[in-house]
Amino acid sequence: MNWGMMTKAERDAAYNNTDAVKNSAELNAARIAASEAFRKAHPEHLDLRYGPKERNVWDLFPAKDANAPCLVFIHGGYWQRNSRDQFASLIAGVHAHGWAAGLPGYTLAPDASLTEIVAEINTALDWLAANGAAHGINGKVVLSGWSAGGHLTAQCLGHSRVSAGMAVSGVFELGPIRDTYLNDKMQFTDAELATLSPLRLPMIKKPLAITYGTAELPPLVADSRALHEKRAAQHLPGPLIPVAGADHFTITHELRDADGILTRQLLLLA
Repeated sequence: MNWGMMTKAERDAAYNNTDAVKNSAELNAARIAASEAFRKAHPEHLDLRYGPKERNVWDLFPAKDANAPCLVFIHGGYWQRNSRDQFASLIAGVHAHGWAAGLPGYTLAPDASLTEIVAEINTALDWLAANGAAHGINGKVVLSGWSAGGHLTAQCLGHSRVSAGMAVSGVFELGPIRDTYLNDKMQFTDAELATLSPLRLPMIKKPLAITYGTAELPPLVADSRALHEKRAAQHLPGPLIPVAGADHFTITHELRDADGILTRQLLLLA
């Protein structure tokens, strides 16, 4: 892929997961319906405010054991779409194994810059560190997220409350994205490209599993491989997990299912 020789339409297509997966609308609808059902079954600790903005809220799902590990899952949507409540079904896999879980919301672009979004996730983790025990969550925190949430996982892995992470289908170099339709709302600055591209930053020494579907768009595959390669060169812990045949949306089934590939990997990170 010669980025410099590509047209604007080709660059847009290179990052457009929705168009690349023809049944993406049906897959999203199924996930959202399952998430609504999961939240209705576990309504006790929803909509907990961690900050002043509308989306600065947590949904928490404590385990029976307050000291059980906790999966914190950050939703995707290229930092400009979706919401935490639409992804609750993806924590069902580890919840079935006795884990706690939580999903933080965050303000979407263009109402927040990526700098502000990263700050909100760190503030959410601060809140969890201070208040999680009051809601029955006192164990190790494993941070994870899908797509934009995968990026935010890598970016916020250094938070003191986080012990390990798993980035799912993330983007870790922002430079090319500034040349696509996604930047209409993101409006990345040069400083953000330098400070919010995990591939440009010092590697965090905590375990980080990195995973992608083999049927994903080439830039996402390349970013995952590059981040793992950079970490492996420094002998840092965490596997690279290509999920055979999975696209950008079906890979999430491996989190939803109790015996899913990614559920099993999360269990190893606790």
